[in-house]
Amino acid sequence: MSNLDFRRHRRLRQTPGLRSIVRETHLHKEDLIYPLFVVEGDNIKNEVPSMPGVFQWSLDRLGKEVEEAVNAGLETIILFGVPSEKDETGSCAYDHQGIVQKATRQIKEHYPHLTVIADTCLCQFTDHGHCGVVEDGEILNDESLELLAKTAVSQAEAGADIIAPSNMMDGFVAAIRQGLDEAGYKNVPIMSYAVKYASAFYGPFRDAAHSSPKSGDRKTYQMDPANRREAFREAQSDAEEGADFLIVKPALSYLDIIRDVRNSHNLPIVAYNVSGEYSMIKAAAQNGWINEKEVVLEKITSMKRAGADLVLTYFAKDIAGWLNDSK
Repeated sequence: MSNLDFRRHRRLRQTPGLRSIVRETHLHKEDLIYPLFVVEGDNIKNEVPSMPGVFQWSLDRLGKEVEEAVNAGLETIILFGVPSEKDETGSCAYDHQGIVQKATRQIKEHYPHLTVIADTCLCQFTDHGHCGVVEDGEILNDESLELLAKTAVSQAEAGADIIAPSNMMDGFVAAIRQGLDEAGYKNVPIMSYAVKYASAFYGPFRDAAHSSPKSGDRKTYQMDPANRREAFREAQSDAEEGADFLIVKPALSYLDIIRDVRNSHNLPIVAYNVSGEYSMIKAAAQNGWINEKEVVLEKITSMKRAGADLVLTYFAKDIAGWLNDSK
């Protein structure tokens, strides 16, 4: 055995200290975006049945949750609104007194330095559950753009720091950028859901946001999970139209796409760790099958390793707490 010639890679794994100083990918609280569901009404804290630990919050109870997030060290949240009324054009989405707009103003009043992202879509606000205008069963692309731009402007007026359009209509970034610029919000960035697949992992979110389509599906505007090259085209279009961030959604089953988008663009990349990915871990942890903390940290680190700068995750507050405890 004395004549063997081989490399001793294990030398750098011998102690926690050695492993720490050679670690290539790091997860920080600043990397995390925390989603919050806000609803009309009073004294509401409804746990989402398919998302243990995730709640719908009325404005009078929202403040406590935001306070906990801030105290944990989180710096960025994203708001998803659930209105009390819906109609065919989703008018509550662009109402100045809409639930997202009211929540944004409330949060910015108490936490002006907290970065507030507004999800910009129509599906939670339309009575048909689609992300645009529907006529004779068809989702109309160009007719939807004006409503999406109106929604973005109303959210910026309410104080949103970032607009995050998630609808996947062609040209939505260009329309929203023009709408924001013409309204005087040239400095409000757009975090585009640039690469959004028609995924089976969205089910629990639709319970939380009450956004399931009443008929059909979203496959005519969200991407086919089998496609890779199409992601390049979608990301390139949004970058050219003025996007400031590019989201890949979902994250865990699309780590190769995150890497592709990272390699082809210099914009900040956001991985959306979606509801189904969250709920699977929660279910397994509640059954004692996995160590929740270890699995979550490994999973989120994989998204950073794949090239994401930021991770939008329902685990954000938990992760912040774990990172605080590790100091």
